Amino acid sequence: MQKVIRSTIIEYPADAVWEVAREFNGHENWHPAIASSAIERGASEDTVGCVRRFRLADGQELREQLLSLSEAEMAYSYCLLDTPVPLFNYVAHFRIYPVTDVDQAFCEWECQFNTIAGQEQAMATLVGEGIYMTGFRALRDYLSSVDQQGVTKP
Repeated sequence: MQKVIRSTIIEYPADAVWEVAREFNGHENWHPAIASSAIERGASEDTVGCVRRFRLADGQELREQLLSLSEAEMAYSYCLLDTPVPLFNYVAHFRIYPVTDVDQAFCEWECQFNTIAGQEQAMATLVGEGIYMTGFRALRDYLSSVDQQGVTKP
């Protein structure tokens, strides 16, 4: 089983970062890999068990299911149901911790998965760099773009 962990500091208050990142159906607003997203069967995006369907920028689709959501811990977990790449038994966790002395956010994104023998490094790089680190940079850029609308940088 492969394990991938990526983390970063985002220079905004943890609550402001969580407000954006917690939206299980909101990645299309800030992650460049996502062209569109919808929650299936009219479920609410904060209902554990709901399924989101992504259309990727390259036209491929994938489905993910929300496994847990904790407002108090600023965390959620999800799994892949359908994916165009060889990621099996994929379960991911996203969490934000307040960095209290500077009023910023420590963000952590991690997962475990299986893949086809010989694809371990390629899939770890795809997830760690192509999804997680790209997502962190995009989340930071998104927050910066809405900064004039009331999100205050410390």
